[in-house]
Amino acid sequence: MDVVMKFQAERSVKTILVVDDEGVIRELCARALKGYSVLQAADGEEALRLFEKGGIDVILTDVMMPKLNGIDLLRRLKEIEPTIVVIVMTGYAEKEIILNALKADADDFITKPLNILQLKTAVDKALDKKALKEEIANLKSMDRLKNNFLSLVSHKFRTPLTAISLFLQNLAGGVYDPEDPEFSRNLKLICGQSHYLESLVAELLVFSRFITAGGVLHLEQCNFCELIRSIVSTSRESAAKPDVDEVLDLDPVPPFPLDREKIAFAVGQVIDNAFKFSNSTGSVTITLREEDGVCRLIVEDCGVGIPREELPKIFEKFYQVDPQGTGQIRGFGLGLFYAREFIKLHGGAIIVESEPGKGTRVTISLPRTLPGAS
Repeated sequence: MDVVMKFQAERSVKTILVVDDEGVIRELCARALKGYSVLQAADGEEALRLFEKGGIDVILTDVMMPKLNGIDLLRRLKEIEPTIVVIVMTGYAEKEIILNALKADADDFITKPLNILQLKTAVDKALDKKALKEEIANLKSMDRLKNNFLSLVSHKFRTPLTAISLFLQNLAGGVYDPEDPEFSRNLKLICGQSHYLESLVAELLVFSRFITAGGVLHLEQCNFCELIRSIVSTSRESAAKPDVDEVLDLDPVPPFPLDREKIAFAVGQVIDNAFKFSNSTGSVTITLREEDGVCRLIVEDCGVGIPREELPKIFEKFYQVDPQGTGQIRGFGLGLFYAREFIKLHGGAIIVESEPGKGTRVTISLPRTLPGAS
């Protein structure tokens, strides 16, 4: 079987992460959840590390655990990925624990001692509920997304087209004197608008190609370090911020199978955003490390940052971070949406941490071997 087909078949099996400091409970859950791929973690911190590797669909977590308790783990998980299904297992019936879990958006509860039938039913029900909610949300949002997209495209094209049209009208009307320095300045601005318009069309064509291709991966052996260096050297956003230093700290990683175009797009979006939202001076640090067969690319900037309440929205279609509130952010707000989709296709994960005024840190995790590959 082809590596990609094996990988996709593997991902059709839902993965459950069981988090409990009692090994016997974890083993009981693993045996009860036949038909699922089951991972185990002994505490909340270990659970977060496993979750960051990607590919987990449901998390079953105890409440009382060392290092990071179940409620705090639930909050962290929902901040990272609001749609993740989390079921809380508890032997405690205190109202405060239940209320805290509900406030943190727990999807269901299971009481201890565990009932095997109840456990499997809760997981099945949670997955069905998630799938139904996503389907309903998709159906409801189709018209809204279509209207938003048409409105966004119209808005993005209108600004450069209006500037070019007015310049040409003034030129035809004899308003400009070619010898006037003002003419040269305006001509330079219009050339910039023309290039921007060209980039918008190119971006639309790229997204159109991605939509048509769907979730198909075209894998080839790639040197990830070289790919990152190439992206940085050709980044327009980097070139536009000459006083922002590039700090590359890349450990050598042997070539491994990637869809070069999709991963280059995803990494390019993250790197471009780091420069785009940096101040006029400062630095962007790009670090690559490999641990236990997982490559972690970390991109950090010292820029404007993202408000906490905005973080869950940044991977939505057409959403754009606009720290100045100008409404003039370039692009269509699809870059991070596709970046996350492409990374997930590779069995990876992307996590964004940010604080207004202090910058943003993005971590991309990619396994060097796709699940299911021999």
